[in-house]
Amino acid sequence: MAVSKDLLEILACPKCKGEVVLTESGDGLTCAACALRYPIRDDIPVMLIDEAESLG
Repeated sequence: MAVSKDLLEILACPKCKGEVVLTESGDGLTCAACALRYPIRDDIPVMLIDEAESLG
């Protein structure tokens, strides 16, 4: 079971409060403004800044 579309619509980047987008592989959420990737573990987005990976 993947992250629901309804959940994706209300999630925001915890750092800048901007939009997050599901990665092509479906294993994370990315924030273009912050260049961060938040992991998805067991179909649950981990929206913690300390857990985010830098994209750049």
